[in-house]
Amino acid sequence: MRKVRLLVSGRVQGVGFRYSTYALALEMGNIYGRVWNNDDGTVEILAQSDDSAQIAKFIQEIRKGPSRMSKVTYVDVSLANFKDFTDFRMGN
Repeated sequence: MRKVRLLVSGRVQGVGFRYSTYALALEMGNIYGRVWNNDDGTVEILAQSDDSAQIAKFIQEIRKGPSRMSKVTYVDVSLANFKDFTDFRMGN
């Protein structure tokens, strides 16, 4: 199981970024975790998958950002240790 923590900076709040992340995880089908807004304007994501290639693709899509309204300027990616998730949800 590959588990990562993503801290996304840029114009990522108030532009549908969390919902797009949620939709991406559901579309990919093998990504589980959580996405939420932080008080400092960043978005935080915990994501896990049995498939390392799926996690890499998920991170690549997060770096692109979901729409013209959002603008991802930086994604800090780190390996993480958290309890296993069985779904993907918005909120921590």
